[in-house]
This record gives sequence, structure tokens and C-alpha cells, in this order.
Amino acid sequence: MSGHRKIRCRGNTLVEFTLVGIPLMFLLISIFEVSRGMWQYHSLAYAVKAGARYAVVHGQDCTVSPNNCTVNISQIATVIRRAGVGLDPNRLSVKFTTPAGVATTCTLNNCIANYTSGYWPPSGANSPGRNLKISGTYPFQSAIMMFWPGAGRASAAGLYTFSAVSRESIQF
Repeated sequence: MSGHRKIRCRGNTLVEFTLVGIPLMFLLISIFEVSRGMWQYHSLAYAVKAGARYAVVHGQDCTVSPNNCTVNISQIATVIRRAGVGLDPNRLSVKFTTPAGVATTCTLNNCIANYTSGYWPPSGANSPGRNLKISGTYPFQSAIMMFWPGAGRASAAGLYTFSAVSRESIQF
């Protein structure tokens, strides 16, 4: 009798694993992906905030003699790069906006390499109390989308763009 019973129960383990194991693996991968996304978003927000703080502290009348505390976009972008641990500087786009609304947009590596001359904020926009705005965008590719066939084009499936903005007033 027991031999007949074993034949009837064969395959239960496979069915149970399918019903429990696959959703459990999906849940674990989802937790890691959401955590990775949150980490990248918070790194972006922190880096942009650190760059804005650096810019406003070095903005107060720094062009007036005998002061020599002017900074340029390259120096601010370097601060953003150091604060943005784990963010790819080739994919991070940064936008520097003066109080007059004039904006300079570049990738982080491009900002560091090509904006070494001049100073930012520019003359007339660096007086105490003026507001500066630095924003950043960073693409996030999620591995969760491999579970959703047909969710989009293969190159853009699971691509989300995180954005962070920091507005600060130049210090007195």
C-alpha cells in the first residue's frame, strides 16, 4: 500500500516550490531593487544639496576685492561628485540656475572638465539673500522589469529618471 501512496504523492515538492519559491524569489529581488533605487535617489538628493550649500557659502560678495573665495561650476560639480557616492558621473545630469533664470546644464564629468573658467554664481547674482538653484537628474534601470515581458522597449524598459532640486540663499 505504501508504494502506491508514494507514486501518488510524487511531484508535490515541485508544485510546492513553484507556488511558494518563485513568488519568494520575486519578493526578494523586488526588495533589493527598491532599496537600490532609494539609495540612488537619496545619494542624488544629498549630492545636489551639498553642491548648493557649497555654492551659497562661497557666493557672498566673493568677487569684491580683497575677497578671493569665488568658485566655478567645476568646483561645485566636484563637491557633488564626492557627495554622490555610487552615482555614475557620466549619467548624472546637473543644472545650475542663477536667480535671473539663466541655466547651465551638463553631465557631471562634463561640468568638472569643461567649466573651469569664470565663476558661479555670476556677478550680480552673488549678493547675500539671492537664491540659487541646483538640480540633478539620474536614470535608474530596474532589474524588476525582466519579470514583466512587453513592458516597453528593450532599451528603455524599467528606466526611471530620479530628480532632485536644491534651492539655497546666499549666506551673509
